[in-house]
Amino acid sequence: MNFLRSINKVLVLGAQRSGIGAALLARSKNYQVLVSDFGEIPIKYKAELMSMDLEWEEGGHTLAESWKGDLVVKSPGVPEKAPIIKTLRAKGIPIVSEIEFASWFSEANLLAITGSNGKTTTTSWLFHLIKEELGTVGLAGNIGSSFAKAVAEKEHDHYVLEVSSFQLDDILRFKPHIAILTNITADHLDRYEYDIEQYAAAKWRITENQSDLDHFIFCADDNKIVELLERVGTRACLHPFSLTQELVHGAFLREGEIVFREENGKEIHLAVDELSLKGAHNVANAMAAGLAAKLMGVPTSAWMKGLTNFAPLEHRLEPVDTIDGIHFINDSKATNTDSVSFALEAVDTPVILLAGGVDKGNDYSEIVRLSLGKVKHVITIGDNDQKIHEAFASIVPVTEAPSMGKAVEMAFNFANAGDTVLLSPACASFDRFKNYEDRGKRYKDAVYQLRPSVNDKLSATHS
Repeated sequence: MNFLRSINKVLVLGAQRSGIGAALLARSKNYQVLVSDFGEIPIKYKAELMSMDLEWEEGGHTLAESWKGDLVVKSPGVPEKAPIIKTLRAKGIPIVSEIEFASWFSEANLLAITGSNGKTTTTSWLFHLIKEELGTVGLAGNIGSSFAKAVAEKEHDHYVLEVSSFQLDDILRFKPHIAILTNITADHLDRYEYDIEQYAAAKWRITENQSDLDHFIFCADDNKIVELLERVGTRACLHPFSLTQELVHGAFLREGEIVFREENGKEIHLAVDELSLKGAHNVANAMAAGLAAKLMGVPTSAWMKGLTNFAPLEHRLEPVDTIDGIHFINDSKATNTDSVSFALEAVDTPVILLAGGVDKGNDYSEIVRLSLGKVKHVITIGDNDQKIHEAFASIVPVTEAPSMGKAVEMAFNFANAGDTVLLSPACASFDRFKNYEDRGKRYKDAVYQLRPSVNDKLSATHS
């Protein structure tokens, strides 16, 4: 790329995982780098910046505002409406996302996955299916290492990338050989002026640079995806999957089996009961991952086996413990209402639901519908839970908890043997936790703390 020769100075906005990765890559290419973060930079990232001997600032963008350079790499956490972005755009300086920047320095084959729900599971599952079969394979993006850091540290033959709408907003040439779009439902609308069309357009960018030599895997049951396919289109080869309709080719359900059908009519069958992850949403994830592995030339026996022995992900419908017959599940990664809907459909016992946090413009009506006859009690944990209280108050008791520990204790007391205590928040975590991982870890720690209490009760009973 000839334009790379004209770049000497790079400004990185945001000093979290993505920004640090971009700074590391820029430094490795001998660019002059400034890292600027509006907030306080975590100690571990400061240490990395200092080890790279880079110029950086925190608590504002004073240096960034007067900066004169050739390129801005924007971390996904920096919104387009931020004043610094308006200032830099007014100067005419190119602004790109970290995944765009990283792609300039990689010759690897890219497999990219996005969607409102299921992208983390599908990304991890696909990586599991191909990692032992196709040379060196890296896992990066929103899972594992940032793409830029992965490219800076070690090039691979292939990268399996989880990418968000925020990262896709600022691509120019980013072009995956295989792109997967799991679904498009209302999420992160606070970043898109509460307009799902803007959000959907951002997701669609995953295929905008693909050619007829590339592949686009998509959910044929998703009305928004089908509408975009008809209205905007793509040059890539199409590979649909469906839970509701038999397809001419792609993947679909038939009589309890997933059918992978090629264009010549040849079929491969896998019983749904053999999948290692349960729930209709995971059938869809398995279809997408299986189609991609098949397109990559992975032997059928290998990717079929991988669909049956993949382990559940942490914080995504993760079984934590069973205490006194009460099941505890950690679904902290469920940061939107569709994810919670999937969780409620996957759990077939009465539920004590732990929800709440930073609302992103949620409509709780579908969760309320699925909760009828299943959810016994809702416990909220968050600073912005009024909408949850209003949505559920007419059908089940709703109780506010001051902390995660107290919420778990209350849920344990409300539940009976055979019930499930489900942490599936429907909201972002940043009001009381560092991120959804921190929220999930604190939930698990609180569950584990119940065991001494149970043991004390048993001792008292037998004394």
